[in-house]
Amino acid sequence: MSKVKDLVEYIIMALADNPDAVQVSEIEGETSVVLEVRVAPDDMGRMIGREGRTINSMRSLARVLGAKTGKKVTLEIV
Repeated sequence: MSKVKDLVEYIIMALADNPDAVQVSEIEGETSVVLEVRVAPDDMGRMIGREGRTINSMRSLARVLGAKTGKKVTLEIV
């Protein structure tokens, strides 16, 4: 499942003004994986995007990669 985490981390670090503050943690269960993303408060709006388009796009990518391994992936910004 680290491919999904690595992809999400790469995208978020590219978007963030403060990439040093980016933290992505992975909580893996039997059939699902939860990726928790922490960014600097100034980058929060950039991660969500207009009407949530950016975060929803990242969630879609994570779900597709997770489906290949048979796991449900959830991406949350904390």
